[in-house]
Amino acid sequence: MPRLVPLPSQLVGQAFTPGDQRAAGLSYARLHGPDVQRPYYGVRAVALDASTTSRRCQALLPRLRVGDFFSHSTAAALHGIPLPLVLQRARLLHVSTRVPGNRIRTTGVVGHRPKRSITILRHGGVPVSDPVSTWFDLATELTVDELIAAGDFLVSGRVIKISGRRNKWIREAPLATIEQLRAAVDGNPGIRGSRLLREALCYIRVGVDSPRETKLRMLLVRAGLPEPVVNEVVTDAAGRKVGTPDLKYDQARTVLEYEGDEHRTDPVRFRSDIARRERFEDAGWRVKRVTAEDLDERPFEFIVDVHRLLRARGMQLLPLGTEARAAALACRNARL
Repeated sequence: MPRLVPLPSQLVGQAFTPGDQRAAGLSYARLHGPDVQRPYYGVRAVALDASTTSRRCQALLPRLRVGDFFSHSTAAALHGIPLPLVLQRARLLHVSTRVPGNRIRTTGVVGHRPKRSITILRHGGVPVSDPVSTWFDLATELTVDELIAAGDFLVSGRVIKISGRRNKWIREAPLATIEQLRAAVDGNPGIRGSRLLREALCYIRVGVDSPRETKLRMLLVRAGLPEPVVNEVVTDAAGRKVGTPDLKYDQARTVLEYEGDEHRTDPVRFRSDIARRERFEDAGWRVKRVTAEDLDERPFEFIVDVHRLLRARGMQLLPLGTEARAAALACRNARL
């Protein structure tokens, strides 16, 4: 077997077209060698990791024309907008093209040709629709509750752990405001998905930390319970800060805290949760812990528990109706 001609070092980890100047001098046969990837039609790559959405976008970049940009769930992934697991795992890329250009057509890509005005940003070196336009486009791929979770993320900002500091978190600046989301919907009446977007707008709230908190809040509201307050500071009788719970009912002096697996497996987080719960209880607040099992396996029983707890702590509530079982079924089937 003849020895392969060494590939130029500047091609390693890169995507390029056969006509790229960096590939000058390489024969047709060499560009089809076993060490040259062909991630998309008309694209070659050398040792390019295409395991993430961002890297697949980089692989397709040489094929994009002026006016092409990543959109829909692909843009959502680039912006960090939470998506259902099935979309997180999808390998298809969504690419939109400005009118009057023709939509891109190639294997592994879904082409779109939006008629409305969209602002194009650069994210990691690739063109992508702005966050508000991305949320608007997601109405063709997501359910109402998933659109609410995406909207909650946009107007709240991502919560990230501070490196090197135990149990310390900060919130990044939000990518959009509720007013901007509303303006996008109002400015594009009749476009596909506008009904879902208008419904989602009614429930988007600032200060939400995760899609699971969105799922919890929507279960409570759809079951007929009053809407709880999102991430608002609780103080004691002396005005000192006790904590900022995920959700709270002031009238019942009750807070609901969603606890994922990290609350159980991280010893520092576990001890912090115990101290936090004791502070709430010392200030006269009841803490209701919420787990994945409550939302995914026993949502109706959980609603009954919360309803009973709120009534026991002084809230005047009507008996649970048929909407509670419907809300529980929707919660169990939700992809959040």
